[in-house]
Amino acid sequence: MIMAVTEICLGTKEESSKVENDAIRKKCSRVFHAGGARLVLCGRTWEKLEALYDALISVTDPSVVDISCIRDVAKEILNCYGCVDILINNASMKVKGAVQSISLELDKKIMDANYFGPITLTKAILPNMISRRTGQIVLINSIQGKIGIPFRAAYAASKHAAVGFFDCLRAEMEEFDISVSTVSPTFICSYHRPPAPGNWEASIWKFFFRKVSYGVHPVEVAEEVLATVSRKKQEVLMANPIPRAAVYIRTFFPELFFAIVASGIRERLKTEEES
Repeated sequence: MIMAVTEICLGTKEESSKVENDAIRKKCSRVFHAGGARLVLCGRTWEKLEALYDALISVTDPSVVDISCIRDVAKEILNCYGCVDILINNASMKVKGAVQSISLELDKKIMDANYFGPITLTKAILPNMISRRTGQIVLINSIQGKIGIPFRAAYAASKHAAVGFFDCLRAEMEEFDISVSTVSPTFICSYHRPPAPGNWEASIWKFFFRKVSYGVHPVEVAEEVLATVSRKKQEVLMANPIPRAAVYIRTFFPELFFAIVASGIRERLKTEEES
């Protein structure tokens, strides 16, 4: 089985989710390597890929990928291995700030990394899967592809776009027996901490701004990706009850959701002014 674990980098120094995605990529690589997959690793720097290569002690072929050369890398992989059985898209970049404070240029960079990166690679690999009438494509996305969180507008927009694309792709690939899956965690954290007690409205608001309490560990994400591939799950939401409730409320009671978010912002601004 040939599997590509990918990560796209734009070479920007803005705040991003490098640590989170590096951790997920490493854990996914180790989990699938242990399961006997032959890996093709793609990432930001050759040094990090070599370090992971050494850790895996495998026949993995590290490839450094930039969004401008995705098609060439995909062609090289197909020429070398003949096919990709499983493609895992794990590219992500994010920035925090008010909408008016984020430049349009940065908005575009976020969209390039989180949306155009995964779909460009997917489109490059897809014809080979279609010709073979088999394959699996996995998108590791975010709960912010389901709900918009304040001060994360560009990130949430890109994740919503990715979900929309892969939902459509899933339906279109049905006739070719190609599985398309999305795995959406809340936030990635390197250690566990139980949710703090409080009323349900406060808990939903705390979910927005104290993300560690509701995060998932990279190992959990990797294991869930493996389970998703094994069982060909279509969509997975990795979230505790409170984040799940937020998605439910946004879907069925949008006005209530908007009111909670608005009140939370007012409370946050008031706290900042008092401090």
